[in-house]
Amino acid sequence: MFIRRLYRLALVAVLPFAVFGFSQAMAAETAALPEAISFFQYPAFTSAILSPDGRRVAMLVTPKTGSTLLAVMELATRETKVLVNAKSDVAAFRWVNDSRLVFNMTDRELARGEMIGGPGIFAINADGSGFKELAERRRNPGNEVRRFQKDVLPYFTNLMPDMGKQDSDTIYVSQHVRYRKYGSSIALFKLDTVTGQSEPVKRVYDGESAKTTGWMLDQNGLPRITHVTDDKSAQIHYLDPATGAWRKLLEYDPLHGEPIQPFAFAPDGTFYVRSRLGQDKFALYTYDLKANKINSKPAIAAADYDFNGALIMRGEQLLGVRYLVDAPGTLWFDEKLKQAQAKVDALLPATNNVLSFGRRSATPYALVYAASDAHPGQTYLYNFDSGTLELLGEQRPDIEPRAMGRATMVRYKARDGLEIPAYLTLPKDGKTQLPMVVLVHGGPWSRGSSGQWEAQVQFLASRGYAVLEPQYRGSQGFGEKHLRAGFKQWGLAMQDDLADGAKWAIERGIVDPKRICIAGPGYGGYATLMGLVRDPDLFRCGFAWGALTDIGLLYDVFWSDTDDRIKNFGLPVLVGDREHDAAQLKATSPLENAAKISQPLLLAYGDADKRVPIVHGTKFRDAVSLTNSRVEWLAYPDETNDLRVVKNKVDFWLRVEKFLGQHIGNGKSQ
Repeated sequence: MFIRRLYRLALVAVLPFAVFGFSQAMAAETAALPEAISFFQYPAFTSAILSPDGRRVAMLVTPKTGSTLLAVMELATRETKVLVNAKSDVAAFRWVNDSRLVFNMTDRELARGEMIGGPGIFAINADGSGFKELAERRRNPGNEVRRFQKDVLPYFTNLMPDMGKQDSDTIYVSQHVRYRKYGSSIALFKLDTVTGQSEPVKRVYDGESAKTTGWMLDQNGLPRITHVTDDKSAQIHYLDPATGAWRKLLEYDPLHGEPIQPFAFAPDGTFYVRSRLGQDKFALYTYDLKANKINSKPAIAAADYDFNGALIMRGEQLLGVRYLVDAPGTLWFDEKLKQAQAKVDALLPATNNVLSFGRRSATPYALVYAASDAHPGQTYLYNFDSGTLELLGEQRPDIEPRAMGRATMVRYKARDGLEIPAYLTLPKDGKTQLPMVVLVHGGPWSRGSSGQWEAQVQFLASRGYAVLEPQYRGSQGFGEKHLRAGFKQWGLAMQDDLADGAKWAIERGIVDPKRICIAGPGYGGYATLMGLVRDPDLFRCGFAWGALTDIGLLYDVFWSDTDDRIKNFGLPVLVGDREHDAAQLKATSPLENAAKISQPLLLAYGDADKRVPIVHGTKFRDAVSLTNSRVEWLAYPDETNDLRVVKNKVDFWLRVEKFLGQHIGNGKSQ
């Protein structure tokens, strides 16, 4: 198969268009439906980040044709240059220091099954000089030059999300080494981005006796916290600067939850952790490393949500905290920034506005990322001195926000009394008796939505459908009770939560009870099939991609890209024991109940999916087709269930549009 290779980079070309000329979406409303590709194409402008000194802004730009570029703007002159313009696409970048960046690459027109090797790591100065390859992109076992070139790391080397103090030429990078028994072990390396020389960071244990599953840098950009797992326990270790040796902070059984989750080091060295500390919700606490003890009073907590967010730091100051409740928000400790946030919000009242700055910025500039449930996102340059905004670019200029649906966080009671949070998105001008899709998130132990713009949801809303996204029991982010209520409830109470959400919408007159479809990926696909089995009068059709179809297959081939602990210890606790719960697992298997499904069904799979191998689909397709002639089957070569290639995404969602139009759309009632 054809693989694009990175042979040359066009360095320091003058940007052939004004970056801040990308805005088109607010020009005028259009009566025509937005095309499917407008929702699913790669963002035109994204990932803008100020340099640590605040004098430059780097960004990713994707033209209508061609690859994704890395560009840098000098804020003093507004001169913008393309630093990287290659056959491949720039995937992500970080500032190393005030004038140097690192980046990696991808090939966005290749499906995951076509990709060989890794993203590579490259470095370049903001003026285009000093280009250096730091990690190779492809496996080249026969390449003798690579074998003896010590300053180029192997393809499985990855950038760390935390870049430390950004005041030198060095960064930390990670390497994931697979062990079947324990999964991936992560090795950490200190890497000089100018010379390419690297040195490993000493781990707590070496070899296969245990795996290192995570690292955290401290306020000085040095490795300070590591997670270790063996076949008996999980541990958190601290590299004590007083002794230079690793010290165990905590040991626990990972199947019963993590008592504390290391979160971040503040500029003054204060160590923050997430913990429940005997309560239902995660909150943010400080942790005394000398006494090896957590402060019993939370620093930040949210009444109805687990705390999730990030510390905002600049120089030696802790400025505030980002958090996620029904939508993202910011709590400022700094009074001037509170006032600046209020000014920005007054200028951009229709969006959630996130301010960011350079790590030690001395300029009057901040970036503002403005987005909402209806707006896919745009980035502004804010001047603190003048209080003015300057548009840099929009993620999806072809999307008109005023034509999008609006999402609301709602809460309804399941039949056993448990409160279920859900996002309800209504199409523009839609109010009552609408056709609806109950969209079930995958995981299932994850949060399904953050209340921001979602391509799938807004595509459906643009076609006239209400969309309900239940955060059913077992979903994360809503407390331990909500999470644990989903244990061993696949196809049972978790399924009731979805049906009860649809009934809630019917009772309020929002939807037409004869025009409801259920859909989702992965576990959401499993729930789609079980919804058709258990509630045939409620759900008139279903569409699923990468659907799990049998819990026996879950044990045999599911998660084949992870370690044996998931199958041997995780699944029996979370889903059901294969022997002791055999009757329940059979009763809640879509494959075992395929003959009960008579509604129209659209199934899609990628044949390169390791999490949900296509055998889940082929076995179920063959079984359900024996009694149901209304089954549509789609298989995408080399894809996984996220359908990475744009043309495949567009093809799938256009087929979904046609499918829904035939069965619940266009005013049709069955």
